[in-house]
Amino acid sequence: MALSGSRDACPMVKNILLLDSEGKRVAVKYYSDDWPTNNAKLAFEKSLFAKTMKSNARTEAEITMFDNYIVVYKFVQDLHFFVTGGDDENELILASVLQGFFDSVSLLLRSTVDKREALENLDLIFLCLDEIVEKGMILETDANVIAGKVAVNSMDPSAPLSEQTISQALATAREHLTRTLFQ
Repeated sequence: MALSGSRDACPMVKNILLLDSEGKRVAVKYYSDDWPTNNAKLAFEKSLFAKTMKSNARTEAEITMFDNYIVVYKFVQDLHFFVTGGDDENELILASVLQGFFDSVSLLLRSTVDKREALENLDLIFLCLDEIVEKGMILETDANVIAGKVAVNSMDPSAPLSEQTISQALATAREHLTRTLFQ
């Protein structure tokens, strides 16, 4: 089977958006050319926010059709999480991407999921997005796996062990052990 044929069978994400309570960007990633210009992207974000801002998506994710796209979204504190797929995508798969994104961000921000924390840790959020979706294809939805990979990738090896998380400390110890064994 050709690569393009297998890609068509794979669920695809069009974009993942993290907006604040005013509809302004915190972190966004587009994986499709459906919005060719930055103005088109901003217009989509603004109209999507306007449509969903009055819903009560605080406890569970909501699903809506918007401009011939399926959008799954969830609001937490002053942040709005969105995952967009084509009109033929499976809503449950998009919802699992959303939940994986939210849960991994929550783990990395130590359950303080708000705009201030998100902006202070924007690098971790973008690393989460990179671990979840690549060129629109879903790679991972398990929050623990995503957060673990992000923690290892963002670790500063020169930081003292007391300032590292357990997984970071174990990775540092494993790296030091490997280095000493191969010398």
